[in-house]
Amino acid sequence: MRLFTECHNAMLWGNTLKTDLFKSRKLGYLVLLAFMMSIAVGLLLFLLDPNIHSLMDGIWSAWVTMTHVGFGDVVPTSFLGRLLAAALILCGLVFFALFTALISVTLIGRNRDTLGGGMLGLEAEENKLQGREDRILVELVYLNGRLEALEKRLAAGQSGPLANADSEQA
Repeated sequence: MRLFTECHNAMLWGNTLKTDLFKSRKLGYLVLLAFMMSIAVGLLLFLLDPNIHSLMDGIWSAWVTMTHVGFGDVVPTSFLGRLLAAALILCGLVFFALFTALISVTLIGRNRDTLGGGMLGLEAEENKLQGREDRILVELVYLNGRLEALEKRLAAGQSGPLANADSEQA
């Protein structure tokens, strides 16, 4: 029963992650860019490399190269074809890095929203503490003034009730 509950929770988490990822169109743009790149490079491979016999083979080769699967069934053999495939490998690394960054930003953003309520409470508590600190500082300034007045009276050889020191400071 616990396994069923955990599987259900994992499915819910996955659905909310998917929803959060698709709220922003950046993931769709990244996938679209990857498809456009594989089609364009596939066309170039078909035109430049003698080992690529059809447009679909070129697109397939570009896609498996960019995704780092590398089946090896369709491989460019010419210098330009291999140079293009090497550039596509680097582009694939960039796409995977961007994909990972998008997922990370989504997860961090979700945690930030969760923690946001706690942060508001901390800010309110900080404001209260700041007010208390200000009152303490005012009291310290007052006490410092009284202490200086008493020290002046002692230095002058005067002695008297503490109320006189208050009246001198005022």
